[in-house]
Amino acid sequence: MADTAAEGFQITREQAEVYEERFVPGIFAEWAPRLVAFAGIAPGDRVLDVACGTGIVARTAADAVGPDGAVTGLDLNPAMLEVAARVRPDVTWRQGDAQALPWADDTADVVTCQMALMFLPDRPRAIAEMARVARRRVAVLVPASLADQPAYAALTGVVADHAGEEGAALMAAYWSCGDLPWLLNLAARAGLTEVESRTVSGTARFPSAEAMVETEVEGSPLVDRIDETTYARIRQDGARALATYAGPDGAVAAPLVCHLVAGSPG
Repeated sequence: MADTAAEGFQITREQAEVYEERFVPGIFAEWAPRLVAFAGIAPGDRVLDVACGTGIVARTAADAVGPDGAVTGLDLNPAMLEVAARVRPDVTWRQGDAQALPWADDTADVVTCQMALMFLPDRPRAIAEMARVARRRVAVLVPASLADQPAYAALTGVVADHAGEEGAALMAAYWSCGDLPWLLNLAARAGLTEVESRTVSGTARFPSAEAMVETEVEGSPLVDRIDETTYARIRQDGARALATYAGPDGAVAAPLVCHLVAGSPG
C-alpha cells in the first residue's frame, strides 16, 4: 500500500498549485512554525527540509535561520518545486529522493520533514537517511491515525461510499504513519537517540464544508480517478458530513491531531 500511495502522489503542476493555494493556508501553515520550534532551529543553522512540497516549512525555517543560515528544500516532485521556487525564489530548491539524500554525512544541522513520511515507500530508510545527513537533530511531523480525526474519518467514509476501496485508500494514505509507538520505534531503529514526541491538536480551516471536500479531492490523485458524477456525489455528501464543523458564517474548523517526533543522530 505504501508503494501505491507514493506512486499515486506524483502530482501535476495544477495539483501543486492547489496544494499551495488551499492546503498551505488551510492546514500546513499552522504546523510549520510548530515543527520549526520543535526542531530547535536557530539563527545561523543549516537546514534541510525533506519532501518539502511547495515549501512552507523551508520558508518558515529560512525566516528563523536568518541571513547567516541556509535552507534547502528537497522534493521528488518537479511540480512542487516549481511552485516553491515561484513563491520563495531566495530559498534553495532541489529535486531528489528522500530515501537517498544527495548530501554527505553531517551536512545539515537540522533535518525536517512535515506531512510527508506517509507517502514515502521505504520509511525506515528515509528516516535513516535524515539521521545520516543531520548533525544535531531530525524532526518529523505526521498526522495521527484516522481514528483520531473525526472530521476526516467522516469524509473518508463518504469517499469509500462513492469511490470504493481505491478511493478510500488514497484518502487513508494521509494517516498511515499515525501510530505513535510505531513512529517512535522507527526513529530509534534509524539510530536516533534522545527521541522525544509531542501530540498536538490543531485545526484545518476552510471557507466552507464544500471547499474542504474540494481541497482534499483536488489536491490528491483521487480527482483523476473519478468521474464528474462521482465527484458531485462526494462533494454533496462530504459537505453534509462536515457541516457539523461549520460556524454561523459557513466556514469550517475541523480538528486535526498530529505527532511531532524528534531525536539526535547517534
